[in-house]
Amino acid sequence: MAVDKGSAREITVFGVVQGVGFRPFVYRTAVRIGLRGWVRNIGEGVRIHLEFTRPETFFSFMESLRTDLPPLACIEKLTDTETAFSSASDFRILKSAESGGFVFISPDISVCSNCLREMMSPNDRRYRYPFINCTDCGPRYTIVQSLPYDRPRTTMASFPMCPLCSREYNDPLDRRYHAQPIACPDCGPEVTLYDAGTGKSIDGGFEQAVEWIKDGKIVAVKGLGGYHLVCSPRNEAAVLRLRQIKNRNSKALALMAADAAVVQTYAHLSPEEREHLESPRRPIVLLKKRLDLPHIAPFLDEYGIMLPYTPLHVLLLEKLDLIVATSSNRKDAPIIKDKGEDLVPLCDAVLDHNRPIHMRADDSVLKVAAGSPLFLRRARGYVPFPQRVPEELTVEGDILAVGAELKDTISVYKNGYVVTSQFLGDLDEYSNLLYFEETIGHLSRLFQVEPRCVVCDSHPDFHSTRFAFNLDIPVFQVQHHHAHLTAVLLEHGIAPGRSVLGVVFDGYGYGADGTAWGGEFLVGDYETFERFAHFEPVALPGGDLAARQPWRMALSYLMRTFEDSIPSLPVMDRIPARMLRGVREMVRSNVNSPLCSSAGRLFDAVSFLSGLAPPEVEYEAEAPLRLQSAATSDRVLSYPFNLAGDKPPYTLSFRATIAEVVNDVLSGIGAGTISAKFHNTLARTIVTTARRAREELGIDTVALGGGVFCNSLLLENTQSRLEAEGFRCLRPVLYSPNDEAISVGQIAHALARIKKTDF
Repeated sequence: MAVDKGSAREITVFGVVQGVGFRPFVYRTAVRIGLRGWVRNIGEGVRIHLEFTRPETFFSFMESLRTDLPPLACIEKLTDTETAFSSASDFRILKSAESGGFVFISPDISVCSNCLREMMSPNDRRYRYPFINCTDCGPRYTIVQSLPYDRPRTTMASFPMCPLCSREYNDPLDRRYHAQPIACPDCGPEVTLYDAGTGKSIDGGFEQAVEWIKDGKIVAVKGLGGYHLVCSPRNEAAVLRLRQIKNRNSKALALMAADAAVVQTYAHLSPEEREHLESPRRPIVLLKKRLDLPHIAPFLDEYGIMLPYTPLHVLLLEKLDLIVATSSNRKDAPIIKDKGEDLVPLCDAVLDHNRPIHMRADDSVLKVAAGSPLFLRRARGYVPFPQRVPEELTVEGDILAVGAELKDTISVYKNGYVVTSQFLGDLDEYSNLLYFEETIGHLSRLFQVEPRCVVCDSHPDFHSTRFAFNLDIPVFQVQHHHAHLTAVLLEHGIAPGRSVLGVVFDGYGYGADGTAWGGEFLVGDYETFERFAHFEPVALPGGDLAARQPWRMALSYLMRTFEDSIPSLPVMDRIPARMLRGVREMVRSNVNSPLCSSAGRLFDAVSFLSGLAPPEVEYEAEAPLRLQSAATSDRVLSYPFNLAGDKPPYTLSFRATIAEVVNDVLSGIGAGTISAKFHNTLARTIVTTARRAREELGIDTVALGGGVFCNSLLLENTQSRLEAEGFRCLRPVLYSPNDEAISVGQIAHALARIKKTDF
């Protein structure tokens, strides 16, 4: 590019560039370098007009765009064209143009180090102020009501700025220039402590809340996306009472620690785990236990721990180095965002504030697997970050995808990007269904989505499917496991038309043949798939009840393996004889015992047979989690299995596996060894089937998806074995492998269909 004297360039930037300090960054950079012109927000991003006489100043500015961006800014696309020279006398920030395009906003971000330093400085006017923030940190997604992201369109609209805040807000050189949640003690939100029993405010605020928590009381604390229920993890009576209140007997409770040093007292912390723990997104990170805290994560080898992410949390943890901080929700319901949502019965006191939460969002949960994040729940801190679609899949018009039934999310497609919602929960719970509809409305308003079509699961009875067919627009249906596969393809930017082997293991999905699938090897692309192999179907005695009572699947597998000669196992003595007889008869008579190829139910069976799972579990995946937690580090020993058939779809039989598991149990082999051998076996089945696909079809790329791959032991084991065999292994990194990714995959499939049919 030739740049002459008196040149002008116009740069249009698309990405997360509004509400994150991007324009003041441009202003400061331009003034420092000696450029003239202007910068302004436009409908689809930010436009910069630069005038200069020396080419090196322009090149220096462009280099700063690449290397010196504000912490929350992210450039997705940039165009640079020559424009008319207008002899500008200085550089200015112009008033924003009216929104009409597609603008990204930042997720909610934890309080930054600069704000923390000010908050702890006695001479600062925001000393110990629990709502301190700047353009580099603070709430975004949970307070914005519509775009463009300006204060009147957020829940801060009811807090007029004082003169000092207004001056900072309007100064391009200030760190708080156009920081929409800007506030101080004179003009911003306030914290109030309430007695839950009387509803009266209590003097003492933080200090009194801290004392109550130390004394064993449960305090609801308002955060960014909802309330936490907080108590002392060292007070067993308080923890047990919290479990009783939440009707949570065994599911792990999240912890919040003051800093990484406290975390390392109770859990092991690798450099990669620490990086995620301390990141501005502040997820809950699953960490191996170092010191056991009774009743926090029973039967598991990990804690879920996060660091404080709001100034209020920081102040609360000054004298409480570690707290239980679990979501304030009734069992299976969404997190509570307003005090009036039946919060009071859950706690003794409420540490509240008067900044409204517009969109509720739970804490994100991840662990580190093979050096990369493995999401179990993607929400606060990561939503609504966009996913770019491969150029070959982009189409005109907007698309809505409504996900599945369990662990639901929704996704919208617009202008070449997919935006996926926070975790919404299970739609068979009515309050989650309302949350689902609320979130669809919120994302549609934020991004001005007017869908040309809606995409849903192929299961006819899902609430999301019914919702889709009640809209007056065309509907695409996508087979559940195919959507898992296409979600991974889209995340990794795989070009359309390229077939891969999708290994999709989960608890249940409505199969293309109308039966229950869940242990699937699919050869396919975005548009189509064929079943290359699958687990041998076994009876699911009692239907959905079998997912809650692992002994039913254990008995079903025993009957499939040993027929009428089932060995006597002590673990089966835990089940009343009449119930065992009833289930045997159900399976033999094929009454309420549909066939199912589910990998999740195989995990349930092995977990129960090895003595780890209870007869009835409290939460989904409890039995597999106990099995994973018990595993030794052995990566060699495994069980036999059989890949049967003369042509696809091949069948993977685990009769020999179950027979050897039973033999190990009767021989007194420990559950940890049985678990390790079982995990190694599943990894071997994947590699064996992948080899078959490579030999027959020339496929050398394997995509892993489905909720079973939230199991980091299986994921790492499988990935390392595949890569050692020369396969390219694609796994979810930006999304969870579980059903949260279904809406992403539904978008991908719809794009391929529309692209091909010119719909």
